[in-house]
Amino acid sequence: MGSGSELHATYYGANGWLLEFGDLRVLVDPWLTGPLQFPPGPWFFQGELPHSWPAPENLDLLLLTQGLPDHTHPPSLALLPRSLPVVGSASAAARVQALGFTAVTALSPGEEHRLGDLRLTASAGAPVPQVENGYLLEHPAGSLYLEPHGFLAADLPPRPLDAVITPVVDLGLPLAGAFVRGQGVLPQLLERFAPRTVLASTAGGEVRFEGLLTRWLWQKGSPTEAAAGLPAGTRLIDPQPGQRYALSGAAAAAAATAPGPAS
Repeated sequence: MGSGSELHATYYGANGWLLEFGDLRVLVDPWLTGPLQFPPGPWFFQGELPHSWPAPENLDLLLLTQGLPDHTHPPSLALLPRSLPVVGSASAAARVQALGFTAVTALSPGEEHRLGDLRLTASAGAPVPQVENGYLLEHPAGSLYLEPHGFLAADLPPRPLDAVITPVVDLGLPLAGAFVRGQGVLPQLLERFAPRTVLASTAGGEVRFEGLLTRWLWQKGSPTEAAAGLPAGTRLIDPQPGQRYALSGAAAAAAATAPGPAS
C-alpha cells in the first residue's frame, strides 16, 4: 500500500488535526492563530499558541466536534474559504453558518454523512452542556474514532480501527469535577476498537493558558502513564505539533511494535 492510499494525521495542538485519508484532506477543530478566549473575557481564561500555523491547503472538509470557542475558533476559521464543506454538531454548524460558511451539514448522534469514499458517523460526545459530537471516520485508506473530551457513546458498536484520537489525561475543576475524562475512556476505547495507534489529544501542543480559571484547573495522568497500560501491538503517540504520523500501512504497523509513548 503506497502513501497515497494510507491514513496520516498532523497535530496543531489543543484539539486541532489534519487527517489525510489518501488524497482526501480533513481539518478537525482548528486553532491555528490568535488567542483563545472564553467569556467573560481574557481575565477569566485565555490561551496562546507558541506560534501561528498557516491554514492547510487543498482541504476537502472541515469537521467540527463542538460549538465552543476551542473547537470553532473564529480567527482560525477566518483563514478558510467560506465555500469549504463543513460537517459539525448542531452548535458548531450554527456558529460556522453565522461566519458565512455556505456548505454546512449538521449531524446529530447516530447520523451519517458521506464525502467520496469517506463515511462519517456522528456519536454522542461531551455534554457541555448540550451533547456534542464524536465521530467515526471510515475510508479505504484507514479508519479512526475521535472525541475530544473522553466520552464514548455506549451504542457505538465494536469494530477494529487503525487509530483513536482521544485525551489520555483528566482535566477538571474543584466543584464541577472532570470535564475531560481521558483516563477513564482509554480502557473503553481499547476494548471497543482495538486500535493500533492511540493519539493523545486536547491537552497538548505547548499552549500557554492564563486567567482566573487556570488557578482552579487540575490534571490527572500523563501520556507516559497511559502508554504503560496499553496492550502489545498498540502504540501511544504524544504528538509533536507539525509532525505527520502514519496511522495505516506498513509504516504504522512497524511503529506499533515499538514500546513506550512515541512523539
